Amino acid sequence: MKEGFFRILIMGFLIAATAGCGPGRSKENQPSPQQDDADADPGRWSGLLSSVVTINTYDGERILETGQGFFADSNLVVTRLSLLGSANRAVLFPHDGQQSMESTGFVVLDRISDLIVLKVDGASRNPLKLYTDSVPNAAKTYIVAKPSGGTLQLRTGKVEAHTNKTGLPLYQVSNQILRNAYGVPVFLSNQHLLGIGFSDVVDYRQRSLVIPAALISSILRKAGEEVKPLSDTQSHTDLKSAEANKRVRGIRIATDYGDITIRLFNETPDYRDNFIRLAEEGFYDSLLIHRVIADLGIQSGAADTRYAGKDDVVGWKGPGYTMPAHIVPGKFHRRGMVGSPRRPDTENARRRSEGSQYYIVSGRIYSDRELNEIESETGHRFTSEQRQVYKTIGGAPHLDGSYTIFGEVVSGMEVVDEIRKTEVGREFRPVKDIRVRKVTVLR
Repeated sequence: MKEGFFRILIMGFLIAATAGCGPGRSKENQPSPQQDDADADPGRWSGLLSSVVTINTYDGERILETGQGFFADSNLVVTRLSLLGSANRAVLFPHDGQQSMESTGFVVLDRISDLIVLKVDGASRNPLKLYTDSVPNAAKTYIVAKPSGGTLQLRTGKVEAHTNKTGLPLYQVSNQILRNAYGVPVFLSNQHLLGIGFSDVVDYRQRSLVIPAALISSILRKAGEEVKPLSDTQSHTDLKSAEANKRVRGIRIATDYGDITIRLFNETPDYRDNFIRLAEEGFYDSLLIHRVIADLGIQSGAADTRYAGKDDVVGWKGPGYTMPAHIVPGKFHRRGMVGSPRRPDTENARRRSEGSQYYIVSGRIYSDRELNEIESETGHRFTSEQRQVYKTIGGAPHLDGSYTIFGEVVSGMEVVDEIRKTEVGREFRPVKDIRVRKVTVLR
């Protein structure tokens, strides 16, 4: 992937990155990385140890995973969201050997970047400095390992490439990052943070990758005062929240073309609660409307579209889970319905829905002959009332009985109709990007 994609990190409302974790620092104050042999002297790196932690996650008293993280503020620690899993506790061990600390809550998370910011009550540590500008290939990189036998270990490497893993812009580095070090801070020679490291397969090979500090800086700016329990990171909704969700007035989807307001059905509570949870996390904000089929509808919610380049193949990444189909008798794909896409039957025998994607039906008008043919092909029978709707208002009848419907448009179909006119290219992706600016829950 060419380096040009990295400009996405500093464009417009997607990421208005600033240096460090405080809003007052500007890029101009960031010293450039140097290439000096003296940088490899472990002694000059020892001051960072108090800001780097090993993290053990627990379900009660049962240990689940081990990884690393770092202080981005005096009492805020950044690590990878995937480290938490089903944890309800996280115990942090500073690399300077001081007393362990515990976190049972977080202030913000981002499923697309796989990052979470933990709150550590009573902590007061020096935050690491973030380097949010772009970094060229061959820049030196450093990992400060936890001291062993009183000796600090410094592992050196370099930036090998700018890459893209399922829609996320990343650095690829030559430093070896082991599984129990996922979330390890990776530094530049100026001791500013390049980003947070992990290991994954790219082009059929295990690679060491770094989530850029610019993304971390963007997420930190979204952190609020409310501390949520770690159990809220999981893909379920507690009974109290589910009851509150029954009373939600609607969901406003603000797009580049205008606002669309939808109502979620209480008949599909798991889909309702899932959409609300992701919306309130900010998951849907800045994603592309990545598929437009004029006689069918528009589609969004794919996690690999937020930072996608013009030539990237998108629409394959979700929040890390799928959902069981829930076909409600009487709900059908008339114009304005909101449903959940899924993979084909050949690779998805149980017809599980994508965990975050959604489509809005624009559809077209069908004749009796066409409806008869669809019944013959699918085995699904239309009622006389449904036939009348498809013949006068329109919709997408071939989806009935096979795809979960979980909502409907209550205002803004003129926006859908305007979007459906856009020119599309490969895989029905609009030639000119159309974004969902923000999804708001109307309580």
